[in-house]
Amino acid sequence: MSSYAEDAAPVAAAFFDLDKTIIARSSTLAFGPSFYRYGLIGRMDVIRTGVAQLVFRLHGADHSRMEKIRAQVSQVCRGWQAERVAEIVARHVADLILPQVYAEAWELLTTHRGAGRDVVIVSTSGEEMVGPIGELLGAAAVIATQMRVSDGRYTGEFDFYAYGEAKAARIKALAAERGYSLPHSYAYSDSITDLPMLEVVGHPRVVNPDRALRRIAECRGWPVLAFTRPSRTEPAGRSDPVRSFPVGGSSTGEIAGSAARERDAARGQPDVHG
Repeated sequence: MSSYAEDAAPVAAAFFDLDKTIIARSSTLAFGPSFYRYGLIGRMDVIRTGVAQLVFRLHGADHSRMEKIRAQVSQVCRGWQAERVAEIVARHVADLILPQVYAEAWELLTTHRGAGRDVVIVSTSGEEMVGPIGELLGAAAVIATQMRVSDGRYTGEFDFYAYGEAKAARIKALAAERGYSLPHSYAYSDSITDLPMLEVVGHPRVVNPDRALRRIAECRGWPVLAFTRPSRTEPAGRSDPVRSFPVGGSSTGEIAGSAARERDAARGQPDVHG
């Protein structure tokens, strides 16, 4: 028989950015070679995709880079058949995405689900890609960019651009719809552009943060996590700990202590570190 406290426990969720938070690369750019193979883009587009992927891995994506990627995606995909894109993504999503999932992210996804929280992926990438990725990773829902489709083809315009304040607004709307308590919920991201998303939950965490987000985390005492080990497949019963590096220190004892706190927090234990 459950106690009154257990029955009254608020429903919470864990909101995860996708690129450089769950996976080590850009989910949009990851499909470039596949789109080339099926004739959707040309050789020069593939080269540009490779360069953009390298820049993203090294420097992340600030506002100017995100706007550049948005403009490029809009131009390149105009006229594509939406159904054809869905077929290509479905065929290659596991091979392209699973090897890029951080092992530490697998641990957290599993831990949050085990604690009864819905996992929600919140990404600026297109819903055509994020939806199948969400299914692959066991997400309860996804929030993603929605490209406009007319007569079965992309127009190059956006019905919804999941970026910045728009991510936060959609999280609030989903929370109202599903009854999530945002003060009891978690959010994870690497980018300063996701600051609004991090600020709407009670337990923000930054993962492999860019400089601007790291500075804010230091000022506000938010936990800083370092995900470094892309997985090859979903780990079955993985037990190795999430490696979490505390702000302002990196000794072995500090790292171990921070990792234990993050696991306890994700499992629903008291979190006295914000």
